[in-house]
Amino acid sequence: MAGEFYYVYVLRSLTAPERRYTGATGNLESRLRAHNCGRCPHTAKHVPWKIEIAVAFRCKERAVAFEKYLKSHSGRAFAKRHF
Repeated sequence: MAGEFYYVYVLRSLTAPERRYTGATGNLESRLRAHNCGRCPHTAKHVPWKIEIAVAFRCKERAVAFEKYLKSHSGRAFAKRHF
């Protein structure tokens, strides 16, 4: 469908600013609400979260590959340097 995007995002905790979380979604606003309502076990402990960066992809496969890269050792280093 035209206009659809898949997002890769990096969140930063407002209560523990050294904490970051990387994820991917088709609905960025809904996903952020889920993180901030405590519905995501990996982020519930450090709510609230803010979006540090979000990158939109038209191709889901490319988004998934970029998310995987950002979760790798070199990807975490890249994100820390640039985001």
